[in-house]
Amino acid sequence: MKTTSGLKPLFLLVCLLTTTHFSWGQRVGVVLSGGGATGFAHIGVLKALEEKGIPIDYITGTSAGALVGSMYACGYSPAEIEAYVLSDRFQLMASGKLERSQEFYFQKDDEDASLIELSFSKDSILKKSLPTNFIRPTLLDFEMMFVLGTTGASNSENFDNLFVPFRCVAADIVNKRSVVFSKGKLNQAVRASMTYPFFINPIRVDGNLLFDGGLYNNFPSDVMYHDFNPDYIIGSNVSGNAKPPSEDDLISQITNMLVSHSNFDLPCENGVIITPETTVSTFEFEDVQDAINDGYNSTIRYLDSILVHIEHRVSPEELARKRALFKANVRPLQISSINTYGMSANDVSFVRKSILKNSKNQIIEPELLYKRYFRTAAIPQVAYLYPTLILKGDSTYHMDLQVRKTKEFKLEVGGHFSSRSVNAGYIGLNYYHLKRMAIRVKAESYFGKFYASVKTQVDLQLPMYYPISITPYFVQNRFDYYRSSSTFFEDIKPSFLIENEVYVGAKIKHPLTNNSRSTFDIRKFEIREEYYQTNNFLSTDTADVTTFRGETISWQLEINSLNRKQFASEGHYFGFKSRLVQGLERSVSGSTSVTDYEITKNHQWVNLEAEFQSFFVNTPHFHFGIHAKSVMNSQSLFSNYKASILSASAFTPFPDASTFFFEEYRAPQHAGLGANIIFTVKRNWDLRVDAYFYQPFKQIRQNPDGTVYYASFLKGETYLASASAIYHSPFGPVRLTVNYFPEQKTPLYFQMSYGFVLFNERAIR
Repeated sequence: MKTTSGLKPLFLLVCLLTTTHFSWGQRVGVVLSGGGATGFAHIGVLKALEEKGIPIDYITGTSAGALVGSMYACGYSPAEIEAYVLSDRFQLMASGKLERSQEFYFQKDDEDASLIELSFSKDSILKKSLPTNFIRPTLLDFEMMFVLGTTGASNSENFDNLFVPFRCVAADIVNKRSVVFSKGKLNQAVRASMTYPFFINPIRVDGNLLFDGGLYNNFPSDVMYHDFNPDYIIGSNVSGNAKPPSEDDLISQITNMLVSHSNFDLPCENGVIITPETTVSTFEFEDVQDAINDGYNSTIRYLDSILVHIEHRVSPEELARKRALFKANVRPLQISSINTYGMSANDVSFVRKSILKNSKNQIIEPELLYKRYFRTAAIPQVAYLYPTLILKGDSTYHMDLQVRKTKEFKLEVGGHFSSRSVNAGYIGLNYYHLKRMAIRVKAESYFGKFYASVKTQVDLQLPMYYPISITPYFVQNRFDYYRSSSTFFEDIKPSFLIENEVYVGAKIKHPLTNNSRSTFDIRKFEIREEYYQTNNFLSTDTADVTTFRGETISWQLEINSLNRKQFASEGHYFGFKSRLVQGLERSVSGSTSVTDYEITKNHQWVNLEAEFQSFFVNTPHFHFGIHAKSVMNSQSLFSNYKASILSASAFTPFPDASTFFFEEYRAPQHAGLGANIIFTVKRNWDLRVDAYFYQPFKQIRQNPDGTVYYASFLKGETYLASASAIYHSPFGPVRLTVNYFPEQKTPLYFQMSYGFVLFNERAIR
């Protein structure tokens, strides 16, 4: 074909421009090493380079470097990346937690005293039972899909089509080799590259189980050189090879067995390696701002020598314009179809229906996807979800969701171990089943001198738009109170009160919002109480016995976003419970009773309870909250004073209060208000004070002749308080506590303890 003379000069110019990069300046590649939290120094490096207009034409990274590099390659500016890693959401990702708004309270089990959990399968108790990850990356995997997956899918899954061409590396431990990603699912590639062994569980890509790229190549400068061949390379390295192992250092031995020595040099002379000097260590994600600042300051010292070798500059305005154009082509996240895999079709149908309902042509927007995705991830029968995206022709996305079921069995061990005589061990065994219905069977037991209990239950849940669970259960409780309740160095005197209760029933639960649920409960119960009418009794004395048999139905509303099941320091709680009780009392006197009696009496009453707790001051080192609880009860008096006190509700606003039997904090109608003051002196270390005022509206009193009456309105007010030093370990709280009950002869009770002070629900209180 002939070219006209007028077009010939233009044609030659285009050819010249497309074949000669030097007309626009050198091609610059940036290599980012791994390093965990230390690797966020790379953000400061990129920030300093951009401020001087240094162009970045290619980028490669490993682990943390892959995350930072991929975000930059997706068009995020260093300032946007910095804001993201400093956000509360990122800190939750790094710790394996969820935002409280994403936690699905409906799926939370009744609180128990478990401290350690071990999941296992029926075909292997040990081999497949040891955990492969320290954190659960539910939020991390979803965020990587949202932040990186849409960009990768919108650019044909080709990493050369990104805002900056990109490569990252992972480790194939079977074939002992590095895997370089140049195409595919971007979020999947980066997730594989940053899968630090034993910290985050590994994933499979194309059938291969992949781990952190730093195992074999922690500074992919060779990938930069061979894949892109830039004119100048800028490396940012915050890592190094492991020191030789020593005879008495197991960690150093394991590290050298797993990790190959990386080459931290450049493969060519045209380049520079920046080595940010920082004190931030691998897992100190709360200090990423320091790492960013250290990376920035270190790069500033190198800029003069870098600028000598790079002629071309890119203005902030030009970069912003190009980023805006690139991002405009990324399709927003809208899910129109979903495929679940990893298990049989029957096994995953529950999961698929929980996210995408059966209606045709349904589009799930991000807000609704967030809600359904994390609700599904909270299902106890689901151990793991991993999402990837495919862009469809109509500009919506298809989601592929890998699902892994929870192992069939989970063993829970825990309890409360104290210097006082209220120790109780705990053991629980769960069985999980998932097909068209999610089923869990649980049997648990507390065992100790003070408290013993057995509970069995079966949870049945259907995949409905508004999920509902039906839970039949059986519970038997025993509380054994002593005259002596100080420390284990004292002799324990005989019991002065033994409470036994057995009940069977069923609950129907359904969610209202993510943080709230409604529970209907119906049960049949029998309560037997053995007690003395005086504190001065002998071992030869016989106890009074009250038996109460009947039925109860209740409805409870709970809204809960507290950060811990006990000793919370953030979040909010509101609970309201209404209960109707009817039953038959039978009381028989013992040898300490003023009069001999045998009484049978019917009772029927309504009980209303409301509780509110809110931490409305939350700073890194100080938390302040208020806690209030009120009970209104229409029940009639029982046959004697002790039986009436036992049937009344107790005010126990902090855990240890529930291990004492103090009559001054029991009344059928009462209210209490207190303050929770927490000083967080160091991460997971709290100094805590809980102080309360207690006001009975209708207090039960006893005449000298043994008859029972109600005291005047608003009589009997008192106080109670607790002060603790607490370490919140990964396996439960360790604390030193002093409790204050001013009406007692010995108002101060000291104790050291480990674990949770939790009991199975009482029959009617």
